Amino acid sequence: MKRGAEQSRPVKPNFRGIPILSGSRAAVTVERLAERGTQFSLLEPRVKRIITDVRRNGDRAVIGYARRWDGLPKNRPLRISERDLLSAWRSAKPELRKSLAEAARNVRRFCQWQKPKAWTRTRSGMSLGQIVRPLDSVGCYVPGGRYPLVSTLLMTVIPAQVAGVKNIIVTSPKPSSEVLAAAAMLGVRDFYRVGGAHAIAALAYGTSTIPRVDKIVGPGNAYVTVAKKLVAFDCSIDFLAGPTEAVILSDTGTPEFIAADLVSQAEHDPDSLAVFITTSRKLAQSVALHITRCIQNNPIARESLRRRGAILLAPIRELARDWANRLAPEHITIDPEDLPFIRNAGSIFLGDHSPQAAGDYASGPNHVLPTSGQARFRAGLSVSDFVKLITVQQLSAAGLRRISSTIESLAGIEGLQAHAESIRVRCAHA
Repeated sequence: MKRGAEQSRPVKPNFRGIPILSGSRAAVTVERLAERGTQFSLLEPRVKRIITDVRRNGDRAVIGYARRWDGLPKNRPLRISERDLLSAWRSAKPELRKSLAEAARNVRRFCQWQKPKAWTRTRSGMSLGQIVRPLDSVGCYVPGGRYPLVSTLLMTVIPAQVAGVKNIIVTSPKPSSEVLAAAAMLGVRDFYRVGGAHAIAALAYGTSTIPRVDKIVGPGNAYVTVAKKLVAFDCSIDFLAGPTEAVILSDTGTPEFIAADLVSQAEHDPDSLAVFITTSRKLAQSVALHITRCIQNNPIARESLRRRGAILLAPIRELARDWANRLAPEHITIDPEDLPFIRNAGSIFLGDHSPQAAGDYASGPNHVLPTSGQARFRAGLSVSDFVKLITVQQLSAAGLRRISSTIESLAGIEGLQAHAESIRVRCAHA
């Protein structure tokens, strides 16, 4: 999510209204958008060179890139001291401190509800179950860019804390005082002013200054995404984040609210996806009118909607639902009665008074969500991303005898005689 937070691409001022598509044009648009993906192959050679440089030269390479691209001043360390973090918190405005605290409480409570639990079941001489163990270390990447993304820091650090991760490393290029204040509030101790592909490489392989981690989470720009892809065989990642996506499926929603949600997500990035699906032509026309009014002073949203915005008019409700599932969007707002029919989405918002921006900041569920159709096979970031579910089994002699013939038979089919013998030798001594 929010890949565009680190981009500053110029936008064009022209906007002639969001198109309302029906019939074959709507169907073709759905198929084209459903095939979208993260196509960053042109960047891979350059990013690979950066990663190789960091692996070979460690801090020297990271500092060089940080000075060139992150604005790191000479003689300033990569690591931000705890003193500087606390200073940022103490100097933060009361309104910011209050908002950060409330958002953090809601996110933490949701994470606690979400945390996987250990369990054991005993039957027929077999005691089977799972235990939950946190990862030892994680790296949380917080994008820099036009505005401080304090919400991303909350959404990546808090679930790691609830999971019980002991070593949480945060990296961010040009971190603002607001981001540092949020880190201090959460008790973050290891914060590094570095971003881009070189930050991902440092987290994946370690340097003298930046510790190696077991998993990297958090969105970033195209270089960050490609770097995560390239290190994924050596260090676990959450997923590859693309531009923000918003889909709204409704026949009865309030047009002002629908337009406001589409524009709010479109303002993340000129490449954001914003689609409204409906069977009501009257509602479609009203939403289109309100969108035109909403974007007058929002050039990024205007460019996004010009390039990747659409209103799709479906002939029947069933097809509208099918289109929504084909798109598998990051965010989707629907009428409550459609909930049983939505299979593919990063996060679902129900009804008129559940704006997608609530999920971006303070309602509790995570805003680091799958994009580019990845919601077909994975959910958003959660506490489960920061733990391992380890299975445990204990068999009694009688329990082993009950399944011994099955094990020996299957081992024989696979030609693994020692497997079968490990069962026979125990049964002979029972």
